[in-house]
Amino acid sequence: MVATAYSTMGVGVVGNTSGDKLIDLRSDTVTRPSAGMYDAMMSASVGDDVYGDDESVNALERGAADLLGKEAGLFLSSGTQSNLVALLTHCGRGEEAIVGNDYHIFTSEACGASVLGGIALCPLVTNESGGLTTDQVTAAVKDDDPHSPISRLLCLENTVSGKLQSPDSIKALSDTGRSAGLSVHIDGARLMNAVVALGVEANELAAPFDTVSLCLSKGLGAPVGSVLCGPQDFIRRARRNRKLLGGGMRQAGILAAGGSYALEHNVGRLAEDHANAKLLAEGLSVIPGLVTDVQTNMVFVGLPNNNAAELQVSLAGQGIIISAGFPSMRIVTHLDVSAADIECVIDAFTSFFKG
Repeated sequence: MVATAYSTMGVGVVGNTSGDKLIDLRSDTVTRPSAGMYDAMMSASVGDDVYGDDESVNALERGAADLLGKEAGLFLSSGTQSNLVALLTHCGRGEEAIVGNDYHIFTSEACGASVLGGIALCPLVTNESGGLTTDQVTAAVKDDDPHSPISRLLCLENTVSGKLQSPDSIKALSDTGRSAGLSVHIDGARLMNAVVALGVEANELAAPFDTVSLCLSKGLGAPVGSVLCGPQDFIRRARRNRKLLGGGMRQAGILAAGGSYALEHNVGRLAEDHANAKLLAEGLSVIPGLVTDVQTNMVFVGLPNNNAAELQVSLAGQGIIISAGFPSMRIVTHLDVSAADIECVIDAFTSFFKG
């Protein structure tokens, strides 16, 4: 077996290049397009999207907006760019967006809204389920005082690290924000996971929000892209901000076709990822010392000792790629991971902790 190094968030691990399948559990962003998705991309009708001429992009934007019950959509290169364009369009310099302290907009997008847009981010401490309270939101809204930024936007997220946010709590938070004069945006990177797990329609979960960022390249399996959806006039202004950020991608229909295929074929099958995550959590929970938590497609594994790096290397030698973490490790299921793969992972964990 030939060995090669894999870098996982700065940690080198060893995997194989022998042609055997790798089971990559670092994230649901690592998926590869299916044969059907490749076919859709290869046959995509394209044009210059900056001129509005790319029909495959236009079809994706219409389809995503219809799915979420919004007037219009805008195709962007990534979830980070989609959220950034949303914040730049909602807020001006010196204005403020209220957000959970462990939401992706605050933790993992380089604070682009502040760095590039002069937008203050006000982080509120989330609870164990990733949620906020209406009292927190009310208290965070600033008075009309020159000593404070102008509170303009409330940013929520669903799912939050795989944890479901209930429609009732989301609506209550949104209503509270609106009562205080805020617009409301949701980072819906994994919104379809919530839709499937809760058994509701996508437009129902999206209804409380002015704007929604829907990622296509996570559990939905497209190689690239997110769609920002909202009112027609908002999307018109957002398109200008996309151009400002260098996001006009010309013949982007090749990518957009993959996104349309994902929305048509890969939403319902997210239930398989959830079932595999539950199977993994149940299998690992019987190993002495391991504690698991799962709601959708993310399994969090509490480790008894700080041996995550050794576990990572051991599993990589068997073609299983994970991210090391202590005291809790995140494992993510997706469309390239089968139930049989999960059994292999359980066996590998069991052997490691028995040793």
